[in-house]
Amino acid sequence: MSTATAHKSDGPVLDWAAGHGPVTGALSATTGAFAIATTGAATAMPPGWALAVGAAGALGHTIVGLRLRNAGRTLTTRAASWLIGAGWTTWAMTHGPLTWAALGSLATIGVGIGAAARSAALYEEAREEEAHATEQRQIATDLSAERRTIAAEWADRIQRVCGITVRVLGVEMWPTGAGFSLDAELPPGGATWSKVAAESARLSADARLPHGCTATAVPGIDQGRVIIDVTTVNVLEETRTYPSEYGPLSVLTGIPWGYRTNAEPVLAYLREQCALVVGPTGSGKTNMVHSILAGFARAQDVLTWVIDLNAGSAGLPWVLPALSGEIQSEEGKPVRPGVDWLAGTFEEAAAMLDAAVRIAKHRKMAYQDVLAKANTDLLPIDRRTPQIMLVIDEGAEILVSTDRQMRKLAEKILEVIRIARAMGLRTVLTALGATGSVLGNLMIRREAKVRVALTGGETEGMDLSKMFPGTRGLRVDQAPFKGAGFMSTPESPVALFKAWRIKPNQIREITAATSERHPVLDVVSAKAAGPAYARRWDTDRTAWMREHTPDAGSSGDGLKLTALSRQDTAEPVSPEEAMLRAFREQIDEQFDTAPDPNTPEADSADPAAGGGGLNLSALRGEQDSPAQREALALLLAAGPEGTGASAIARALADAHGTTRQTVVGWLKTWVNDRTAVRVGEGTKARYVHARHAPQTPED
Repeated sequence: MSTATAHKSDGPVLDWAAGHGPVTGALSATTGAFAIATTGAATAMPPGWALAVGAAGALGHTIVGLRLRNAGRTLTTRAASWLIGAGWTTWAMTHGPLTWAALGSLATIGVGIGAAARSAALYEEAREEEAHATEQRQIATDLSAERRTIAAEWADRIQRVCGITVRVLGVEMWPTGAGFSLDAELPPGGATWSKVAAESARLSADARLPHGCTATAVPGIDQGRVIIDVTTVNVLEETRTYPSEYGPLSVLTGIPWGYRTNAEPVLAYLREQCALVVGPTGSGKTNMVHSILAGFARAQDVLTWVIDLNAGSAGLPWVLPALSGEIQSEEGKPVRPGVDWLAGTFEEAAAMLDAAVRIAKHRKMAYQDVLAKANTDLLPIDRRTPQIMLVIDEGAEILVSTDRQMRKLAEKILEVIRIARAMGLRTVLTALGATGSVLGNLMIRREAKVRVALTGGETEGMDLSKMFPGTRGLRVDQAPFKGAGFMSTPESPVALFKAWRIKPNQIREITAATSERHPVLDVVSAKAAGPAYARRWDTDRTAWMREHTPDAGSSGDGLKLTALSRQDTAEPVSPEEAMLRAFREQIDEQFDTAPDPNTPEADSADPAAGGGGLNLSALRGEQDSPAQREALALLLAAGPEGTGASAIARALADAHGTTRQTVVGWLKTWVNDRTAVRVGEGTKARYVHARHAPQTPED
């Protein structure tokens, strides 16, 4: 019989490697005894041999049982089973095993062996469970003794330092081993948890805690209880890198921004809240911004827009490696930038904020049916309708600036904060200090409920009472380490924390690992954002990035953005650029095209001479990127039948990562400058190159 047939056969499956139970053990013993007795009687075997074998078996099982520390009842049961079986075999060999007396007694012996074995097994199980329970009780007793000691010690300490008598109801040891928490009941008479919180420094000193460790009080389960978190190991002095597990996150379930003194991550919930991060120079604020961007990049329902008027330094590490093709996904596909839009100039920042305002207003009108169906006034955020997070480096300084341009940006920022909460647009502002000028704006104080103060030991410009009003006992010297400070959220009271250290190689890894996870801006929002968003990665819009990268001809291993460089230089071009340039030359030879406006020949050419030629100026200058030139070539190759935005986007997706929204922006521009003609409406709309478009009387 084949193996396959054996697997298909019906019937019980026997496990020959399994041990005997009470039933199978008794059956095996009785059948074995009967077989030996029958064989011995037929062959005139001396009866004493069976008795000797039984005695040897009883002795062997007793020795093994002693080594396994079996109970005396188990040892007796097994030895008795051997001896009784051997005695029956000896008697049956002498008087005959096939009599009714022999068979009846053998059956009785089998039932007895089975019952005794079952009883012994149950006793052993109960004995093992009792031993385990005893061990656990001993551990609990030892731990309870330690907890009782801690509870009594801290009750006395609070009485001595704070002048109030509390009753400690519970002590929870932190799994990380960095400290413990006390759940204490306040005495009657009006004592509050804040009285304990105000004496945090004195409690820490009285407990002789290491530097950087604190005893912090927070509200308990009701107003008559207080939770005291006692840190015994200063994890803030350690430098911990950003976690290497880049799994998916969601703005709805919180984004980790760092870790508390108990080594547990602290989450920022930003669906409805804005955030404010302050930190002087050298406190680790830039690193904190990169950690925030890393969390947003991992989120499946967040698109990140970054404004940094300081040469875009906060966002460039998340953009340049992807745009220049320096990194690729595991499948070898192009990688999308780690942020969805980066503004490093005033003009680009203004365009971004204008787009954000338009999106917020258009979402309010276009998604009324969605809100009604969900029975909510908050737009449901998911991958199809992502939240937009605007990270504005030194944005708080923009709000208090007296410069005319900065005041215009400040008005746009405040408008986004004011009108866009329900529609899923929130901001993260940074500042150099927690001062009255930065926190003087009522909108910031009201909306930025997630607050971070990176101190790094710096005392100037760090007024923690203004940053965290109503909180006492916070001192800058509690967080003297770079990247350390205080953080508060509506869900987590202000307490010490530290941001992870994130390095450039991790930024590249996260950009590549999360490229396919980034959502695409929903159609409603993309329509409202318009060309400003669709063409955000165009050459002229990203030229400022090239200005801050090392020149390709200089000595050193600087970044080389060949896609952004001019085509009239003597520098060698990539094979892709050479192919596109050759393709353009072939078109120039076949058609009477207009001269390149960027070449010297164009300056000396007769304007009237080229009046009837095909204008391919859309291939140059503003649209000098390979993706746009290839898109126009596909439009020309489509002939009189034309093509659509989706088809062009699919053709360019693998090589350039171009989205349909980007192609739609190009097509609209080409229709406006008569490079292309739109034919049809709605889903049947197609675009035909002007060379192949049907002629009309107006033409």
